[in-house]
Amino acid sequence: MTPRNGLEAGDAVLRYELMEEQAQSLGRAGRKVEAALATLDQHREGEGRNAALKAAADAVWSYFVQREVLGLRDRKAIISEYGIPREVLARLGAF
Repeated sequence: MTPRNGLEAGDAVLRYELMEEQAQSLGRAGRKVEAALATLDQHREGEGRNAALKAAADAVWSYFVQREVLGLRDRKAIISEYGIPREVLARLGAF
């Protein structure tokens, strides 16, 4: 094995580990979106609704940003998949 091959193998391992961390991080962000949307659904009216709406908007915004950093820019599928309400999406315009 030449030193060049060793560097290429090390580079491949590093790229793999980075991709693995990106996938895990995106998964955690997706779970935060799910949890925030579930909390919002539990607070359909009354006390706690505004805080739940803000938390859901924050989680969705963070998830969108993280996806965009990874080059994943199609939001339509995500909005449909997670069932993100219009009122959450409307809050994203305030960022």
